[in-house]
Amino acid sequence: MVNGSIATSATFINGGECITLSVPEDQSTKKKLVFQLKALFEDDYLAVIHKPAGILVSGNSFKTVANALTQNLKRSQLFDGTKPQPVHRLDFATTGVLLVGKTSSSIRALNKLFENKAIKKAYHAVTIGDINNEGEITSDIDSKIAQSNYKLCQSVTSKRFGKLNLVKLEPLTGRRHQLRKHLSSIGNPILGDKDYGIEPLILNGKGLYLHAYSLKFIHPFTNEELYIKDELPKRFQKLFNLK
Repeated sequence: MVNGSIATSATFINGGECITLSVPEDQSTKKKLVFQLKALFEDDYLAVIHKPAGILVSGNSFKTVANALTQNLKRSQLFDGTKPQPVHRLDFATTGVLLVGKTSSSIRALNKLFENKAIKKAYHAVTIGDINNEGEITSDIDSKIAQSNYKLCQSVTSKRFGKLNLVKLEPLTGRRHQLRKHLSSIGNPILGDKDYGIEPLILNGKGLYLHAYSLKFIHPFTNEELYIKDELPKRFQKLFNLK
């Protein structure tokens, strides 16, 4: 404004005028992602959220869990509070528990816990075909040592698939697509797995039946033992008699 009137680039200034500059409160032209997430646990240091299927944890895409965290979690009141950041990944199609750091020190501490294998992860999956009651899979992935343990929880007969199994999985290493590759390698691919499934038995349109069920670890700042569970999705419950 020049002397109370809106100015343009053609407004001449002679000297002595009153010039007022108004700065918009939000100068950002960046789009904001609106995406609701459920927090399973949260304090000033960290949070555990439910990751839905069909969304990336992080990356260059606009629609990611990382981009949606600030609107779903409370801002940390600690001195090194920062933008919440996932400290591990789940596949695009995988659901379940995802650990998030809310301060600079907690992000570093949680990464260290993963490095030291001090965080115990458990998954549940629905697999196809006859499977042993329990087992250990140790085949290498991408020329790196990998180990996954599994335990059969329940089986049901299926007209299309022969047999479907609810299995509990504990990955002792963290290779990319480890559980999916390991189960496929023993002839028991995960239901809905288009990448590692058996061609005639690939289920389309229902998603991947792999769920990150729980995380167990010692809180790096309060020393409390945390055991956070994310109950099985309804589509799992429909297949099995779960109570």
